[in-house]
Amino acid sequence: MTDDAVPDLRASDADRERVAEILRDALAEGRLDMAEFEERLDATYQARTYGELAPITRDLPAAGVTAPSVSLTKEPAAGPDGADWSGRIVGGEGTSTWAAAVMAGFQRKGHWTVPRRFTCLALCGGGEIDLRQANFTDREVEINVIAIMGGVDVIVPPGVEVVVRGIGIMGGFDHQEEGVPGDLGAPRVIITGFAFWGGVGVQRKLTRAEKQRLREERRQQRLDRRAGRRQLDGSRRDSHWDH
Repeated sequence: MTDDAVPDLRASDADRERVAEILRDALAEGRLDMAEFEERLDATYQARTYGELAPITRDLPAAGVTAPSVSLTKEPAAGPDGADWSGRIVGGEGTSTWAAAVMAGFQRKGHWTVPRRFTCLALCGGGEIDLRQANFTDREVEINVIAIMGGVDVIVPPGVEVVVRGIGIMGGFDHQEEGVPGDLGAPRVIITGFAFWGGVGVQRKLTRAEKQRLREERRQQRLDRRAGRRQLDGSRRDSHWDH
């Protein structure tokens, strides 16, 4: 992928930090003087897209080579908890193929295997089908829900494609997560069925472990940015005393 192919792709904090690190190396190696370094570093932290980042280091080597300093190639997204989706398509028959809640409730959550077709009934009751830590027997699975004066919540992880085909009469199926593109190799979940005076909700959530991991990543990025600013301030002071 060339620089011109994705000029409007939004850059992340991690992308800006990679560019800043290349600039610091270039300053230490004498490739940039202090004025050039400060000008480019300011532009780096103000950049919002790859189109703005790429020219900043175009004339600088990365890791001793003359390849473009900022990679504009995005690798296929991994699944929740950093797992490859291919490892969660396991085949087989599934842990269970049905569930029922009659004036009661049911849950399918945690580590379980979703069959090619899972059918559930909620009659004056409720159910929860949580796919965030689930494996899948196939790349396309169907969840068939019958909700009569009851409700069922389906929770999917980021990266999973959702298609909703249920019919509601004085009730309804949630379509808000439909149309979100799935990750490369991720399963497709088709939600079908019938809701009468009931509802079928669809939510997209991270697991608790994934939320914690993302919080730690953001915290580390903030620490790295502060360290970079302190290093810049130290370089400016050293430059001032040298003059």
